[in-house]
Amino acid sequence: MKNERSTAILDGLLEPVSRCFNLEAARALIALQVGERDQARVEELAEKCNEGQLTPEEQGEYEAYVHASTLIGILQSKARRVLTQAKAG
Repeated sequence: MKNERSTAILDGLLEPVSRCFNLEAARALIALQVGERDQARVEELAEKCNEGQLTPEEQGEYEAYVHASTLIGILQSKARRVLTQAKAG
């Protein structure tokens, strides 16, 4: 529940940002991908988390990745909406 509320708050705060997207920016944001090194680290931390073996430092690092992923996901969703509206308009 806490995560859903945080995501909803973040979504609302990012709404003004999404109004600044032009089509090129929206396409670039949708195409954004995590680098191989970061993806490997997230997978390593996720596995350790599932096994209950994260250190406090790793827990903070993992949470930072999760928050960043949520932020990027929200922005990508808003970018998709911009592109959909452009096609409809």
